[in-house]
Amino acid sequence: MKKILILLFLFLSAVQVFSQANKFTTTNFVYKTIDGHALEMTFYKPVLSSAMNLPALVFFFGGGWVGGSPEHFKLQAEYLASRGMIVVCPDYRVKSRQGTTPFEAVKDALSAIRYLRSNSRELGIDSDKIVVAGGSAGGHLAACTALFENYNDADDDLSVSTKPLALVLFNPVVDTGKRGYGSEKMEGREFEISPVHHIVAGMAPNLIMHGKEDVTVPYENVERFTCLMKQIGNKCELKGYKNQTHGFFNYSQSPKYFKKTLMETERFLEEFNLLRGESWANKYCKQIN
Repeated sequence: MKKILILLFLFLSAVQVFSQANKFTTTNFVYKTIDGHALEMTFYKPVLSSAMNLPALVFFFGGGWVGGSPEHFKLQAEYLASRGMIVVCPDYRVKSRQGTTPFEAVKDALSAIRYLRSNSRELGIDSDKIVVAGGSAGGHLAACTALFENYNDADDDLSVSTKPLALVLFNPVVDTGKRGYGSEKMEGREFEISPVHHIVAGMAPNLIMHGKEDVTVPYENVERFTCLMKQIGNKCELKGYKNQTHGFFNYSQSPKYFKKTLMETERFLEEFNLLRGESWANKYCKQIN
């Protein structure tokens, strides 16, 4: 634990040093108020030019639709903001705070993407370049933004698309049936929002990073998802990591695999020309083997 804390300090120090030359600001916006709950999203926005429309990356936190925090992807958000993207970390309704089900979480995810698109000019976002990402249950929500447009709250503008340019998924829940994760939370509707059961042609390209020893969200689920995606012509990259379990990408769990998945994310985003400047993750993370 002491070693991890030291490495975390070194990484945060590197982010702070680098961001002085590539500054970003953090602000919070309420994107949705429902049943008395104000849902915020945190923006990590590069200070480049107020006239620029920048690509955006949205991170949905994990927690089994029960708990979790928008700070889940704070380190990744700070790094990618330092490379020129607007990074957004939305809150959404969960069982422990609002007494809700995964279906309400999906509605909030769709609302968040619609909010960004509807207000893209004011927020400085290129509405055609929104990438959606997430881990575990947050990976499920990210996938849902590409697949479902029929789980909506009354105030949503349904003319605004929720479909992303691409998806970055960290050990995502892609099967909510009995072969996957969360069927008992679906109130007898386990296939309604199960991504693997609703794959369509023309879906956004996916990068999936998953531990091969994950017993929470079985690796077989993402293998099956990837196979079905490719069968109908969709692009889906699956990066499997030997001996890694659920949540392996979190810095607190494994600094080594935090670095590996961050650099893999960076490589994928660069394929779409979404980042500015050169990578510095490897240079400033040399302490992490």
